[in-house]
Amino acid sequence: MSQNPQDMFDDDDYPAYTMGRAAEMLGTTPGFLRSLDEAKLITPQRSAGGHRRYSRYQLRLAARARELVDQGTALDAACRIIILEDQLEEALRLNRAQDPGAG
Repeated sequence: MSQNPQDMFDDDDYPAYTMGRAAEMLGTTPGFLRSLDEAKLITPQRSAGGHRRYSRYQLRLAARARELVDQGTALDAACRIIILEDQLEEALRLNRAQDPGAG
């Protein structure tokens, strides 16, 4: 079953952006995106031709990494901070889902 095109537009995890486009949107270099892949912060999907493809969710993580690095945070520390922030947000989301009356 193929995915409805509208679903792909709404899907934060759909790998819609090439490395070049992602770097342009973030105002960074493809090398910075590769470094985030090497640091295991984001793992882009690969096209049939082997090219990296990024989702909107991954671009938000990359933008946060760039923000932290631009503020002087080491890349490995920035990646760890982002992973912890993401885990916290997921835990809070799960808590809200289990207790709709809270928050």
